[in-house]
Amino acid sequence: MLSVNTYMSHLLIRPFRAAAVLLLLLAVPEVAAQDAPPADDNAPLWTRSVIGTVSGSQAGFQNWAEGGVNTLALSLGLNGTATRTEGVWAQKHTLRLTYGVVKQDTLDFRKAEDLIRFTSSLTYNGEGKARLFKPTVAFGARTQFAPGFNFDKDPFDAGATPPVKVSDMLSPGTFTESVGLSWEPAEWFSQRLGIGAKQTVVRIDRLRALYGVDPDNAVRYEVGIEAFTDIDREVFENVRYKSTLGLFAAFNTEDKPDMVWENLVTMKVNSWLQVNFEWVFLFDEDVSSDVQIKEVFSVGVSYNLL
Repeated sequence: MLSVNTYMSHLLIRPFRAAAVLLLLLAVPEVAAQDAPPADDNAPLWTRSVIGTVSGSQAGFQNWAEGGVNTLALSLGLNGTATRTEGVWAQKHTLRLTYGVVKQDTLDFRKAEDLIRFTSSLTYNGEGKARLFKPTVAFGARTQFAPGFNFDKDPFDAGATPPVKVSDMLSPGTFTESVGLSWEPAEWFSQRLGIGAKQTVVRIDRLRALYGVDPDNAVRYEVGIEAFTDIDREVFENVRYKSTLGLFAAFNTEDKPDMVWENLVTMKVNSWLQVNFEWVFLFDEDVSSDVQIKEVFSVGVSYNLL
């Protein structure tokens, strides 16, 4: 059984250490732009945006006849984007970091949210058909900061007493690369389709059975067709809807396509206070025959770091 001190160390320290490294990666475009100034005033520059968010909730009860559970929840987030257009080439890089903990009554702090997601694309804006259907090379990575635990049961059926560790950084981690065509009929909508490769990494060998990875190999390789849809639009004043849908169908399996569908509605109350509603649908038949669903509602403070 995992000790409380060890669990809390993993839960609260490791995410922030990893976040510092990822922030350095996000700053690379700015450093490159400063160290290598453009040859003339008309040269393209990086466009960057980094928004940090802090949200939380608390409920306390004392001598409350109707009953209730004391709760405390805290979530930190970072959303970064860096874009640049130079001649016929356009590149876009996005980074999203999210981590949250929750405490209920006498229970210890437990992880609630945990996400590291990075995407990168390079697009050729040529003439003729290359202007309508743009050749694109893309890369994506997805994993988490801290260990995850099953507090209800032992999914390995080995008789271990919960909590049982079921995930960690790069256990699993998914990486995708694709070469294809992009269609952008509007500034707020883009669709990409192409040939792709996917790697599912589980570096901890005893966890590989949970994610359909061979116990003797840390990586499962797949090649297939990849489709990616990106929507980012202000639907009402101060209300923005962002949605990404990623599909991957491997050539060497009859399984249904893998899916990650992320949706986020952001409602700005003022320049620093906002309300977020997020729901995520994830399907991977190597992990579960059911669709995995996550829903998060939060009220918090946002700040433009760049």
